[in-house]
Amino acid sequence: MGKVADAVYELVAPIAESMGLEVVEIQFGKQAGGQVLTIVIDKEGGVTLNDCSRLHRAIDEPLDELDPIDTSYTLNVSSPGLDRPLTTPRDYKRNLNKKISVKLFCPYEGKKNFEGVLIDFDEATFTLATEKKQIIFNKKDAAKVSPIIEF
Repeated sequence: MGKVADAVYELVAPIAESMGLEVVEIQFGKQAGGQVLTIVIDKEGGVTLNDCSRLHRAIDEPLDELDPIDTSYTLNVSSPGLDRPLTTPRDYKRNLNKKISVKLFCPYEGKKNFEGVLIDFDEATFTLATEKKQIIFNKKDAAKVSPIIEF
């Protein structure tokens, strides 16, 4: 994370935790006409609009006091979405024994794209069970790891 994101995380994470929420990502940058600070939260069972509103209200004043951004900005609090890439240990845990899609930076056995069931993970690797075999990937080699949403 950058300097702004780190400062915001240090302030917001404990407040979110006290509300049963987890801060999974902080984004800061220019979007459609201005600076935008987006705080992405999650919780077991999923995030509701009420969760986003409650956290927004709870952090609005403390963020003003901290003043981590030297220009005006828009504050957004949002859920990660169903198809958010797996980036944190909690993301991997939540998707254990579920179908995922893996896109690699460089080919493995001539392929860059894989689908299968996430059956294990640790800090550096994850194991995918495909129709043919189990493959252990290094997380650093994966350009994107995403859940497969089936309706």
